[in-house]
Amino acid sequence: METKFHKVLLKKRFPLAISRGVRGDSHNLFLSYEKDGVVGWGEAAPGKNEKAETVEQMQDQLTPFLEEGIESVPTESLNDRAKHMGVAPCAYAALDIALWDWKAKKAQLPLHQLLQLPRPTVPTSLTLGIIPPDQVKERIRLMLQNTTAKALKIKLGSPHGIEADQQMFAQVIESTQESQLKIRVDANGGWSTQDAIYMMKWLADRGVEYIEQPLEEGQESELQYLYPNRPLPIYIDESCRYADDVGKWAEHIDGVNMKLMKCGGITEALRIIQNAKKYDLKTMIGCMSESSVSIAAAAALSGGIDHIDLDSHYNLAPDPATGAQMVDGLTLPDFIPGHGAILKPQYHA
Repeated sequence: METKFHKVLLKKRFPLAISRGVRGDSHNLFLSYEKDGVVGWGEAAPGKNEKAETVEQMQDQLTPFLEEGIESVPTESLNDRAKHMGVAPCAYAALDIALWDWKAKKAQLPLHQLLQLPRPTVPTSLTLGIIPPDQVKERIRLMLQNTTAKALKIKLGSPHGIEADQQMFAQVIESTQESQLKIRVDANGGWSTQDAIYMMKWLADRGVEYIEQPLEEGQESELQYLYPNRPLPIYIDESCRYADDVGKWAEHIDGVNMKLMKCGGITEALRIIQNAKKYDLKTMIGCMSESSVSIAAAAALSGGIDHIDLDSHYNLAPDPATGAQMVDGLTLPDFIPGHGAILKPQYHA
């Protein structure tokens, strides 16, 4: 068995601005796990809220974890050990994804078949970050160029207030009126309870499908005021990091958004899906600043998920990996053994 780390710079076409700040170019950690002549690939995108802000921090956390030994240990047990040892979920995701990729390749099955999940059938959103209204039309044109996209997720929760949100969103509607795109909104916790109640009605009147994370993480008790008579389905993202979080807010939400970087990989994501079904909640899967490696892994799970937001690799220039592409609006992994993606050889450090 051999595990290697690879630090790679991900260059973006457009920086992504959300309520908490702007994310531009960033380094990700890629992990290769080789055993019996088979190589599994994983990826980790660092994040402050995910408890590791740099590739170096993630590698420093994974190294002692690997030294504890991972051979012949079930993935469920490894996932629990990572939590116990305080390994950042974004760091552990790289190893977990690589192990699942290896297992599927060893079984000579695409990952979704190994997990007994259907192929993806739901189109992905493309994400438009917070930008001035006068930039919206051109940005959307560039984003949609040479794609078959069928949905847009609009980031709101502007630091300049809901008036700025309304001005930007009005331009989105004007710029997409001929494209028949489905429109979703993610506030990334940028609204107060009062603003959320007002904006949900305002957005519902303009044809939005759902609202994601209307309130800041830590303000979940306020969801009880949004949920009754809600004009839009409410999904939580930052408020649901692990499977155990699902039941905490289940009475006041319609669904949960999981991200492999946020929960720690495929193993925990499967637990989240199971718990969401237990509470009769809808599911969504999203991403952070990721290449085709982790996007392909997430896409392999997406056949049983209601809403898909797997688009970060479309914003890379270039994507250092291959294995996840858009086909008729869907983000599809390559249906070969494993999750279908690899880091391109020129990026192997």
